[in-house]
Amino acid sequence: MDKMIYVAMTGAKQTLNQQATVANNLANANTPGFRAELATFRAVPVVGPAQGTRAFVTDSTPGANFAPGVIQQTGRPLDLAVQGSGWIAVRGTDGKEGYTRDGDLQVDKEGALLTRHGNAVLSINGPITVPPGSEVTVAADGTVSATQPGTPPTVTAVGQIKLVDPTARSLQRGDDGLFRTSDGKPAPVDPKVTLAPGSLEGSNVNLTEQMVSMISLARQYDLNTKMISTVNDNDKAASSLLTVN
Repeated sequence: MDKMIYVAMTGAKQTLNQQATVANNLANANTPGFRAELATFRAVPVVGPAQGTRAFVTDSTPGANFAPGVIQQTGRPLDLAVQGSGWIAVRGTDGKEGYTRDGDLQVDKEGALLTRHGNAVLSINGPITVPPGSEVTVAADGTVSATQPGTPPTVTAVGQIKLVDPTARSLQRGDDGLFRTSDGKPAPVDPKVTLAPGSLEGSNVNLTEQMVSMISLARQYDLNTKMISTVNDNDKAASSLLTVN
């Protein structure tokens, strides 16, 4: 009884947590460069005196699905898709270096090159800025050029986007959606990483797979709640047998 109720109770709780993970994946099905989050269950025994029969369920998040998304051409100069493996280095809200595959870039009124979430795009020397009012283009190797009007127009290379390719095992997703290395150290530049200018990589979320998972988790939650109800009924039956009239 004791073990059953612990497993059912914690199993129901973690099922709800996994439902939240699936819901987040579905909400980002159209987010450029999004990597679907993965989650699994595992049983953990409770260690302690007189508790050898107890166990509970916890969720384990091994990481993300790093399979590439579909690259679609947009024709917009500041849309960038990473070809193959690799990441674009940006500055996170915590001031530390993070990595994204979302290449939907913008230039603010001060000339800073930003992601659509407002993260500064980094070069090896720091954030990249361009002269205000200039036309910005990005080459396949990440070189950012600014064209200023004139006769003839002036083209200036203002920086090169830092492109990295750390192993998937060394990356962790942060609360801000950016990935960072598990040891906290910046990843080195990888010259093999290339960009597809005028394109965006779509999310790698499989809608059918996520919908099936949501239905499966809903049924799993029902089973856990029914198990709790069954334990309660069994306890009542056992108590009635011990009742002395």
